[in-house]
Amino acid sequence: MSHLFGLVIESLVAVLLLLTIGYCALLNSRLKRLKADEQSMRGIIAELISATEIAERAIGGLKVTVRECDENLGTQLTMGAALSSKLARQISAGEQILNRLSQIALAARPSDPERSSNPEPVPAVAEAAPPVAAAAPKASAKALLAAAQAFSERRKATGLAA
Repeated sequence: MSHLFGLVIESLVAVLLLLTIGYCALLNSRLKRLKADEQSMRGIIAELISATEIAERAIGGLKVTVRECDENLGTQLTMGAALSSKLARQISAGEQILNRLSQIALAARPSDPERSSNPEPVPAVAEAAPPVAAAAPKASAKALLAAAQAFSERRKATGLAA
């Protein structure tokens, strides 16, 4: 019985050794797959790092571009505001000159008692004929007045008058 008992124990140890060898083979194959996955992961990480560096450089370039655009737009906005104020001053000065010309034309109009009681409507620009050298100064003053008033109305209608 003692031999039988020793044989059972030895057989049990042999079976356990076989199970251990099989489990070690299974672990070895899993470790090989893990090593292969590790290599592919290293490749993916290297690609990710290079893509990150490229993106950082691109972001830096975009920041420089945004700064340049901001400076350029700021300069253009400043120039636009200056031009706008200059145009507003010139329009105001033009209106003042137009008003003076209208007053001069009205003052140059001869005072006729018949016309002062029954004033004629001011002809439009299309109806006003350009002054002819042989025409009387009276017609020239009327044409100038009509042209000045029509010009003033056009400016007010287009919104260019301040």
